[in-house]
Amino acid sequence: MQDTMSFGEQLREFLRRNMSWFLAAAFTLLLLQDVFGTHGVVAMRRAQKEAASVQKEIDLINQENQQLQDRVESLKNDPQAIEHIAREEMGLARPGEYIFKTAPRPGDTSNSAQPRATEAK
Repeated sequence: MQDTMSFGEQLREFLRRNMSWFLAAAFTLLLLQDVFGTHGVVAMRRAQKEAASVQKEIDLINQENQQLQDRVESLKNDPQAIEHIAREEMGLARPGEYIFKTAPRPGDTSNSAQPRATEAK
């Protein structure tokens, strides 16, 4: 029998003896790639959280758009809404009414200088 083996035989023998270690190392590397890789579980969770955050933002914007559309519709069709803006925001009054602006009370956190309209008698 020959004591010296060729390189090919030595390599086959080495692989045969250590195959389970090579498979365990390969499996571990694949598992790490699945969990922490570019398209792994961690990246997927991060993307899901970002998508949920963006969806919440979209929902808030849609809600704000609906409120603005309702206000536009109200301003087109509701004379009281137009009057409210004319009185409160623009300080206008009907003919024959006087507007008295009062100074805010010290420590009062409500709107400053609320105009009040009263009719002349």
